[in-house]
Amino acid sequence: MNRFRLVTGSLSLAPCILVPAMLIAQEPEALPLKRAVEVALQHSRDLAVAQARYDVTANTARMNASAFRPSVFAGSGAAYTYGFPQTPGGAAPSIVDLSYGQTLFNPSLHGQALAAAERTEVQRLQLEKTRNAVTVQTISAYLELANARHSLELARSERQSSARILSFTSQRVSEGLDLPVELTRAELAAARLEQRVVQLEGRERLLQREMAALLGLPPDQRIEVEAQSLALAERRPEGDLIERALSTNLDIRQAEFERRAREHLMTGEERMKWPTIAMFGEYGLFARFNNFEDYYRQFQRHNFSVGLQVRIPIMNGERSATVALAKSELTLAEMELKETRQNVELEVARQYQHVQELEAAREVARLELKLAQENVQVLQARFEEGRANLRDLERARLDENDKWAAFLDSDYDRQKAQLDLLSITGDLDRLLR
Repeated sequence: MNRFRLVTGSLSLAPCILVPAMLIAQEPEALPLKRAVEVALQHSRDLAVAQARYDVTANTARMNASAFRPSVFAGSGAAYTYGFPQTPGGAAPSIVDLSYGQTLFNPSLHGQALAAAERTEVQRLQLEKTRNAVTVQTISAYLELANARHSLELARSERQSSARILSFTSQRVSEGLDLPVELTRAELAAARLEQRVVQLEGRERLLQREMAALLGLPPDQRIEVEAQSLALAERRPEGDLIERALSTNLDIRQAEFERRAREHLMTGEERMKWPTIAMFGEYGLFARFNNFEDYYRQFQRHNFSVGLQVRIPIMNGERSATVALAKSELTLAEMELKETRQNVELEVARQYQHVQELEAAREVARLELKLAQENVQVLQARFEEGRANLRDLERARLDENDKWAAFLDSDYDRQKAQLDLLSITGDLDRLLR
């Protein structure tokens, strides 16, 4: 009798997962789903690249903001002079030179600094998107591997029933009780079963290698999976999911930050009609051997100047072009934001409908499996009473196994669709709490 039995009522075969063996251990070690995802995140190259890009963006924002922080430089040097003493920069040579500079007001630079800060948030959200993608990929691989192994076990168990049918049919044909076509039909069914076993074995090997790659393990190291219930969120109305997605979806939030970045750039360029203000300071320690006394009536060693540098734009040929460019980029960003919101709304509605259809399909598969199990019980009773032959009973068992495989596939498809929906609505983190 098949070891798998269907429990009447609500059934959740959320195949789940298991886990990588530790790198040092020789035997596979089962780990919780949460730990398995953590291992995959630690070994993800995509996540490492996203983190590096975020670091670059954050450092770029710091560099743009540094224009409004004070800068102090000190220097010294020696040079031979002939005639009037001067340095390559045109200033008088000094034994010690100390300079200070700081931008106080520059709308263009201020807008660039604010835009860089907004784009840092864009890249941070991209890092979060990559983390979610790795999480979904890992969980999906776990579920699919568990499903493949369950289906493979069912297919292998069908061999016994297929062999009994083939032997029984061969005997009846030899006795003249059945036509030879019945034997050919039984051989064809057995060949199809072997074909299915080969396909499932290949699928299981590929999924095993995929999981090993995700977890940073050797490709030939077997990863055991455990049946673990996947705590999916409760069903929520479609309208609530759409509203949730519009407020938390990462694509929408990225588009919003990009729009704000371009708005800062446009504002900065528009305000360039105002003066720019910078503060400066300079100190120099002069020496007598530079012959300053020959060119100036009065010589003093210590010299300094401190003040503000104000630049008033009278005619700026680039301003109108830069403002127009900034406005067009802002308009484009606003259109992209609207399109992203619309696409997310449609995708949630589409995915919600897909989940509903898969839940209905899973219920149909559950009832078909229940019916097949009840049919096996009826034929078993008839067989024991002598009112059914062995071939009918074994065919019923084969049908039961087929219905089990169909149910497992249906359950996996449903859970995968729910994972995708959680990813869109920004609720994926709740799954692993």
